[in-house]
Amino acid sequence: MAATSTSRAPFGRVLTAMVTPFTADGALDLDGAQRLAGHLVDAGNDGLVVNGTTGESPTTSDAEKDALLRAVLEAVGARAHVIAGVGTNDTAHSVALARQAERSGAHGLLTVTPYYSKPPQEGLYRHFTAIADATGLPVMLYDIPGRSGVPIDTETIVRLAEHPRIVANKDAKGDLAAASWALSRSGLAWYSGDDMLNLPLLSVGATGFVSVVAHVATAELRALLEAYTGGDVTKAAEIHQRLLPVYTGMFRAQGVITVKAALALRGLPAGPLRLPLVGLGAAETDRLRKDLAAGGVHL
Repeated sequence: MAATSTSRAPFGRVLTAMVTPFTADGALDLDGAQRLAGHLVDAGNDGLVVNGTTGESPTTSDAEKDALLRAVLEAVGARAHVIAGVGTNDTAHSVALARQAERSGAHGLLTVTPYYSKPPQEGLYRHFTAIADATGLPVMLYDIPGRSGVPIDTETIVRLAEHPRIVANKDAKGDLAAASWALSRSGLAWYSGDDMLNLPLLSVGATGFVSVVAHVATAELRALLEAYTGGDVTKAAEIHQRLLPVYTGMFRAQGVITVKAALALRGLPAGPLRLPLVGLGAAETDRLRKDLAAGGVHL
């Protein structure tokens, strides 16, 4: 595994939430996944999250998840952190996925807030604790109330941080005040899960990014991070502002939809989407190309 980890960056600093490539007929494309993983690590990613929602995890079987994880580990596991998404809205299923990921050699786990069922905070606490108890792997929470329906409250994050294997949080809450309090009180490594807020979250103490945009702009995101951590806040702000059209363009549609379109334009493995997601139309693809170009990313 890559030697970039520190006590404050247990999974590295720049990670891509990787899409899952499929073949033209919709089957899992393991060769494509290995080529894409290699490309992303060569581009400067410290780590990859596989089988997350950007990886279309609701539509892949447990066997496909395991095959994908093993393929990515084989391709880049010696030089990057490979984190397995294991979050579902069924605690027992998430525990089983966590154990499967550990057997396959994952370096860590990402576990999203249970979606749709809207559990109370005590239910969230017991859910995440059960997953963390199930293996010896370090765990990153994923707080995204816009999709899950409920936030992980600050008090719950602080309680969860007492668990020795819960070491980080991926923050897509969009609340800098809540992030500031939770980060300062929990001591967790904090990763931006909202590309538009990468720089603002760094400013309140975040460690790095788990990014969708890094599929096409790893170098730019690393430059932003290194400028900020090196003390050149002005340069970091300039990069952030330059990337605004990229952030906007990549989320005009659901993230995996635009990522797969962008990767296809670059000739990189992506393939179709599985329903209920559908690909961009011609006009939307042209708009994406223009958005990216406006931010200095040419396909």
